[in-house]
Amino acid sequence: MTTFHTDPAEAVAGTADGSTVLVGGFGMAGMPVTLIDALIDSGARDLTVVSNNAGNGDTGLAALLAAKRVRKIICSFPRQSDSWVFDGLYRAGEIELEVVPQGNLAERMRAAGAGIGAFFSPTGVGTLLAEGKEERTIDGRRYVLEMPIKGDVALIGAHRADPVGNLVFRKTARNFGPVMATAATTTIVEVREVVGLGELDPEAVVTPGIYVDRVLDLSATTDPEATA
Repeated sequence: MTTFHTDPAEAVAGTADGSTVLVGGFGMAGMPVTLIDALIDSGARDLTVVSNNAGNGDTGLAALLAAKRVRKIICSFPRQSDSWVFDGLYRAGEIELEVVPQGNLAERMRAAGAGIGAFFSPTGVGTLLAEGKEERTIDGRRYVLEMPIKGDVALIGAHRADPVGNLVFRKTARNFGPVMATAATTTIVEVREVVGLGELDPEAVVTPGIYVDRVLDLSATTDPEATA
């Protein structure tokens, strides 16, 4: 049953220390900034964060890192030009890093959501990223075994929701959010607005409400422009 919230603190309540948190966003597109700020305020720490990159500038995921609440980050692009918060923490030995090729990152979360135990991928074969992983040759090509990534919590940004939690996304904000929603025990979504039942085109629904536990309605908060 999807619950709806206007208080960001209420939306992220119960996120425990040591949780694995899947954070949506492709850069800042789809980044759930309001939910992340509420997570910082909640005091949760020792987190493992899974995201496409390691934060941009000083807001969103970067702010969570700057608050030193993250023990480890699993991502594809840790060192963008504006990822100075992560860069400083990593050089100081204050955060762990696991680099995962982007396609594998998405597929590992999709596998978790689909109940797939593991899968073989050719990406990363023969590189440091494959060290310690099982390898198999299939039809003459080398593959490495990749394990699913499951989250305790997913924080994602969507465009609209309806009263049962069905979601639509806007442009590139539809990135990792849909797979993260399936791969987490608790999925929390911030949306620009909640529309009436039947107002979303069923053919445009990307994430069905069955995967959504909590929705933060940004139209009822002080910052309705916080999500993509």
